[in-house]
Amino acid sequence: MTGHEAEASALFCQGCNCAQAVFTAFCDVTGMDRQTALRLSSSFGAGMGRLRQTCGAVSAMCMVAGMLYGFGEHCDTAEKARHYARIQALAGAFQEQFGTLSCQELLKNVATTPGVAPEARTEQYYKARPCVRFVAAAARILDDYLAENPPENRPVSQ
Repeated sequence: MTGHEAEASALFCQGCNCAQAVFTAFCDVTGMDRQTALRLSSSFGAGMGRLRQTCGAVSAMCMVAGMLYGFGEHCDTAEKARHYARIQALAGAFQEQFGTLSCQELLKNVATTPGVAPEARTEQYYKARPCVRFVAAAARILDDYLAENPPENRPVSQ
């Protein structure tokens, strides 16, 4: 396991949602403080607030990529296209591994409860849920991408 992969997995197993686990694991490269990272990514867990849409681990990969490579207020079409290609590559790597980006599809063989209340993080929860695999994979995919494509202007010197 990479350092970020292990950190993201540990954060998930400590109670963070999938998006928080991945996004917060990369604070060392984004320069964001831990509490801000946790709060910013908190809405994206369980496919965005338990809507079971795009997997939160994938959303977090995209947020980290935005912090490291994203564009600001004054950018051109080519810059946007380069960034969107980057996001599609990251999401594509995840989809290639798991067949989907959808939280609902990723958990299709797992009993989940409806509604807004998160499920209790019990030993049974962790045994039944494949989410820690998705969190670890997202962190590994992002680490691989960073190694092959070092950002030019990292927020924090490495």
